[in-house]
Amino acid sequence: MSDLRELLGGIVDDVDAVCLFSPSGSYYESFAEAEVPVVVIAPDNGVDAENYVELPLEFAEVRERIRFGLEGALDNGYLEEEYVVACATKMFGSNIDSVTRVNAGEFTRSGIYGLFADSRADPGVIRDVFEVAIELGKKGQKGKQVGALFVVGDAGKVMNKSRPLSYNPFEKSHVHVGDPIVNVMLKEFSRLDGAFVISDSGKIVSAYRYLEPSAEGTDIPKGLGARHMAAAATTRDTNAVCIVLSESDGLVRAFQGGELILELDPEEY
Repeated sequence: MSDLRELLGGIVDDVDAVCLFSPSGSYYESFAEAEVPVVVIAPDNGVDAENYVELPLEFAEVRERIRFGLEGALDNGYLEEEYVVACATKMFGSNIDSVTRVNAGEFTRSGIYGLFADSRADPGVIRDVFEVAIELGKKGQKGKQVGALFVVGDAGKVMNKSRPLSYNPFEKSHVHVGDPIVNVMLKEFSRLDGAFVISDSGKIVSAYRYLEPSAEGTDIPKGLGARHMAAAATTRDTNAVCIVLSESDGLVRAFQGGELILELDPEEY
């Protein structure tokens, strides 16, 4: 009978690089003398890695976590398209327990890394808005599933391409997304129609905003409604990012450059 290590060794044989997702310090140190480049993908660079990609969301789905890390590593020049990469990540526990072999040039690039890295808005702001949408998707509003639309970045242009549906409760305020009290306010106001407009720095510019971009030429997946169409068209015409919580299926989706970039199930977070 073959040794188990021989049977599984093909996963890491002849790889050109290794990606470690949220490794402990000791785990990362064990790769100190690796013969191939090592890239760390984590919420912070606590291991002081030379090649580091910030992971703004944990991405409960491992496939999306790996996709984000590879796109970031490629965009930063840590990997080459022709590389075969071993990706070590967590699936079931708090420690790295799974390894996947990926051909860096063959997986479909979604643009998810660019959603955070290339946006006008601060990546932390986009992360905070995602967290609000995910939390709202989990709990709903007073036990009922709700929909919501958050427009993040390029607020001046977005305001010029929209109109108010009602009094703006944030008109003279200087509150920012990420503050726990403000997040409660956002969840409460999500019961009513209209979009939230949030600045690059996270300041909440407006609620109850009706977006008026032309939907002509906008292509979104079948089954998505007016809220998603408005999000796609707005990001096509401005430098904003739109994060949408769907009232019908409960999923959180992100749009950038007129395209659907990311789809998340709040129940997996």
